[in-house]
Parts: sequence; structure tokens; C-alpha cells
Amino acid sequence: MHVRKRLRIYAALATVAMAAATGVVMSIPEASAATGGVTGYATQNGGTTGGAGGQTVRATTGTAIHTALCGRASSSTPIIIQVEGTINHGNTTKVSGGSCNTAADVIELKEISNVTIIGVGGGAIFDQLGIHIRDASNIIIQNVTVRNVKKSGSPLSNGGDAIGMESTVRNVWVDHVNLEASGGEAEGFDGLFDMKNNTQYVTLSYSVLRNSGRGGLVGSSESDLTNGFITYHHNLYENIDSRTPLLRGGVAHIYNNHYVSLNESGINSRAGARAKVDNNYFKNSKDVLGTFYTDAAGYWQASGNILDNVTWSSPGTDTNPAGPGMPSNTTVSIPYSYTLDGASCVPSIVSQTAGANKGLQVSNGNCSPTTPTTAPTTPAPNPTTASPAPTTPAPTTPSGTNLSIGAGADGSSKASGTSYGNVLDANMSTYWSPTGTTGSISVKWGSATTVSRINIREASGATGRIGSWRVINHDTGAVLTSGTGAGVITFAQTSLKKITFEITSASAAPQVAEFETYAA
Repeated sequence: MHVRKRLRIYAALATVAMAAATGVVMSIPEASAATGGVTGYATQNGGTTGGAGGQTVRATTGTAIHTALCGRASSSTPIIIQVEGTINHGNTTKVSGGSCNTAADVIELKEISNVTIIGVGGGAIFDQLGIHIRDASNIIIQNVTVRNVKKSGSPLSNGGDAIGMESTVRNVWVDHVNLEASGGEAEGFDGLFDMKNNTQYVTLSYSVLRNSGRGGLVGSSESDLTNGFITYHHNLYENIDSRTPLLRGGVAHIYNNHYVSLNESGINSRAGARAKVDNNYFKNSKDVLGTFYTDAAGYWQASGNILDNVTWSSPGTDTNPAGPGMPSNTTVSIPYSYTLDGASCVPSIVSQTAGANKGLQVSNGNCSPTTPTTAPTTPAPNPTTASPAPTTPAPTTPSGTNLSIGAGADGSSKASGTSYGNVLDANMSTYWSPTGTTGSISVKWGSATTVSRINIREASGATGRIGSWRVINHDTGAVLTSGTGAGVITFAQTSLKKITFEITSASAAPQVAEFETYAA
């Protein structure tokens, strides 16, 4: 059994606790969401704007946050909630309303969209109270501290996660936050930043994660592989045992982070995950990149990283460290633009910019801090609406070889009695159906395959159910096209290993009998 070391808790925690107890909190400038500040995968899939353009309200309790959410005209009405003070169990209650679904022991962002939560004034601290994002989209969390959230002991919140996301979450930007624990699982804590059950298009930037057994995961098990398109950049991970992050399936871009005292392992890519790891600085750490605690291999493309006093385990059945040379074993395409700071200056620029109460400063791309301009922004289209112009499928069957025959398939969920593989069997009497009216089905190959046309064929008795949809290059997260109705769908010729058909609306549970793919 893997035995965890007892975490080394720094004296700084005692200083923070004393300041909070006496009411002495450092004053910071008024903060607002930075214009154009969203980066990474959160810029994809329609973009992430949070509550931009909506009403701005001030909250000093958890109940007030829930009240603001529940007071909107609808669950998608944009809102910016400015938070100041300490939010805890004593001032957080469940609030009911038609535009919210809240709970008493957590800040609950459930079944909602278009929300910004940002710390202002003297700072915002969520003390022993986690933030839970579920069935939600277009969420921004900035300039807050979340600390000491427990799953065992007392009080309990959010399964022990500081920030947790699950169940069809799209487009979340978490920026300039402090996520802290005071130990590992034995002390009652779980992850600092966890994503599972179909969470995609997330960016964690300019944040501090420290003093925890687990930094965070993407995917709760080796079978939870519908998550991905996550960016981590300019973050400090300090005194973490493992999971910085743990990736199960999906794609992650990890750049310009400063890792200090990763006690047991760091970036753990497994179960087919692919990580692009650029210009990070690893110091006083062990096994900072590889596949660990499993024989389900993951992959990485690494370049420009600095290893400062890093040690490595010997390879074994369930241990495949990338070091000491950290050669790449895959390639990962990134669909958005970004600028890398040199790895040698990462400790300095991260120290100056990462975390809450830093004035939302960012790197200028040349290792110097700068403060973004702030101004009202106009909300982008709902993230579930694709950016390419909608198309109507053609009714004709394409000619050529159906590339799906002999390929693999997976998806977001499957209804009882259905199978992902049914869409590849050339049999119109079998089909795949999601557990609900929305979901995704994918075709995948072992090597890059060129596709420019697909044919979605609904099962007999279920024709016409599919409403709106998107076709996604799963390798990069790029939306190839979107539209309504089943049939033949064309798009620019694309080389990829996995293509996804995502159903975003339907009149009833859709039934896809065949997902055919063609080169032309």
C-alpha cells in the first residue's frame, strides 16, 4: 500500500490563522474581472465570460451569495457577486428559488450559468466551506481563498474538496485564488481542485495550492474519461503529496507553473491522458511527471522544464516515471494562442502574481508582472452554443469507406441496454442512447485519421429526435461545426485520433444507430 508522508505545515498558516482571529486582514484594492483576461481552454467552446454584463451585487455571507443566485430572473441571467469577509458554515444556509439549487454546507453553483464570484475589499475567505460546481457553465471564480475543507471530522463540506466540479460542467475560469488544506486524507482533507464526470474547458491560472495530500484530479476513476481540455498555468504548487494534477483521459496543458516540495509524485498522466508540459520549474520534489500507481499508461509532451533537486523512482509494474530525462512520448496540439515565460524566471513571476490579493496581476509574457485593464465586457454566446455557423445535415449517404468500421467508441454516458460500440456495428437495429436527452458519442482510432464528413443515423422509431449538436475534434477541443438534426455533416478536412458528436438538445432520448466517418 502506498504510504503517505505527514505533510510539513509551514508556520505561515499559524500567522494567517492569528490574523483572521484578531480581525486583522490586509487591505487590497477593489477588484473586478479583468477584460480579456481569460486564457487557456476556457477561451474555447464559445469562451468564458461569467457574469459580464449582468447586475453586480455585494455579499458578506454564504447566504447572501445564495440569495443573489436565487434572486435572478432565470438560472442563466448574468450576475457578478463581489464577496468580502469570511464565509463559513455559520453564515451559509440553503436558499430556494426558481433560478438556483443551493445547499447549507457548501457554496452551491448547481444547474446555473453566467456567474462571476470575485473577492473584493479586505479579501474573501471561504473558511472550511467548499465551492461546488455541478451541471453548470460559464463560471468565473477570482481573488478568493478557500481553506481547510473537510470530508471527515467536523465541519464537513463538499466531500473535502476546496473547489470541486462534476456532472456536465463547461467553461470555468478559476484565477488568482488560494486553495489550502492543513494535511492529507488522514487529517480529513481531500483534493484542492477536482474535476469529474464530464467536466471540460477549464482554466486554473495564477493561483496557489498548498499544504495538501492531493492537489487535484481530472477523472474520478479509470472509467471516468469524459473530462478534459484543462489548462494550468502560472500556479504555485507547494507542499503537496501528489496529484498536481492526476489526469485520467483527456488533454491538459500545463505551463509556467512553479512546483515546490511535491513529496510523492506530481503530474500523473494515466488511462490514456495526454499532457503538454512546458516551461515549468520543479524544485525539491520527487517523480514530478509520469504514470504512477497504475499500469494504465498516460502520455506527455514535455519541453523547456527545469528540474532543481528532483529525484526519481525506478520503473515498475505500476510506476513509469518520465525522468530523469523527461523525453516526450506523444504530441499534443493546442488550439489557442499563448506566450511562454522562460522557465528560469517562473519562480519569480509566479511569486509576484499568483494567489488572491495580488491585484490580479499577470505576466506580460516576458517575466514581468502587469495589471490588466478592467472594464465592463459583453457576454459571449452561451458556451453550449457552438461558435461555427450552424449547418443542416444533407440527406444523402456519402460514398467511400466508412472509417468507423474497426475503430473504437466511447461517450459521456449510455442508457441501460445500449452500448457505445453499437454505433460502429453497421446494424441499424442496435443503437447508443445517453442517460437523458443530451450527451456525446465518440469514434476513435489508434493513429491520426483524416475525416471531413460524418453520417449520424438515428434508429428506426427515433428519427427526428436529435435537435442541436456540435462536432468536436477531441484531440484539441476545437469545434469543427454545429447544427441541427441528424444526417450527413461536412466540415474542413481534419486529421485526428478521436471525433465527438455532442448532442446539446433533443425532443426525447436520442438513439444513434450508426456514427459513420469518411475521409471525403
